[in-house]
Amino acid sequence: MRIAFLGTSEFAVPALQALVDAGHEVVAVYTRAPMPAGRGQQERKTPVHRLADQLGLPVRTPGTLKTDEQAGAFKALDLDAAVVVAYGHILTKPFLEGPVLGCINIHGSLLPRWRGAAPIHRAILAGDSETGVTTMRMAETVHDRLAAMGATLIVSTLDGLVRRSIDPTPQSSEGVTYAHKLGKEEGMLDWRRPAIELERKVRAFHPWPGTSFTYNGEAIKVVAAALTLAGGAPGTVTVSRDGFPVVACGVGGLRLLTLQRPGKSAQSADAFLRGFSLPAGTVLPSPAALSMPA
Repeated sequence: MRIAFLGTSEFAVPALQALVDAGHEVVAVYTRAPMPAGRGQQERKTPVHRLADQLGLPVRTPGTLKTDEQAGAFKALDLDAAVVVAYGHILTKPFLEGPVLGCINIHGSLLPRWRGAAPIHRAILAGDSETGVTTMRMAETVHDRLAAMGATLIVSTLDGLVRRSIDPTPQSSEGVTYAHKLGKEEGMLDWRRPAIELERKVRAFHPWPGTSFTYNGEAIKVVAAALTLAGGAPGTVTVSRDGFPVVACGVGGLRLLTLQRPGKSAQSADAFLRGFSLPAGTVLPSPAALSMPA
């Protein structure tokens, strides 16, 4: 089929590769424009853009799709279908209705659970025991394992649509949970909360927006952590026998496994403590305390 692919993040990369490997003709790849990044502020292409370049596919990076010019250019592609995966722009009606088979979206949850912008993160935060991936034909605006599952599912979905062996089914209006967009402020660890909530947050927010705590004016990023037992007031630091820091929480404790200082590489927390003083007995502040005037 003649397909346009609209995607930006790493989550979308396996699907683009799968469509090419399956023999579909990807006539255009839409992605976000390169953005300055790093210390040198050099423009960095999105993961989808980089793969499209490797595959020799034409790339388009419009700042918006809400113009007649963009709608016309999309219509001129004469598409059988469009595949949308973590793109980042709102698709207008001409885009949704342009391809013969419509726009097919890969969404990182078992809909109707976790509609919205951050379904994978919210499922982990909520402690869901099961998640998955859904392909859906878009009728409105709407990591690694789910990305691979989505890549497989989109190929079989397109094949089923063209062979008329599957029919799109409207989503149930029951059981809907909205996965709100993540904000950086959510990444601050509040030691007054149960340790199980904080451990989920560390996993859910990696790699972005990340989780952190503040000590001596530095935001220390927690890359990995595990549940453990701990005593003392929330935020109290102890050091385990094998040299890893443990922080008491509202319920239980959090064993910090991997930490990262600003501008530095992440390292095992036991090695981190050999170059950074975080002595036992320290009481780390929670976010509300950080905002209080001295």
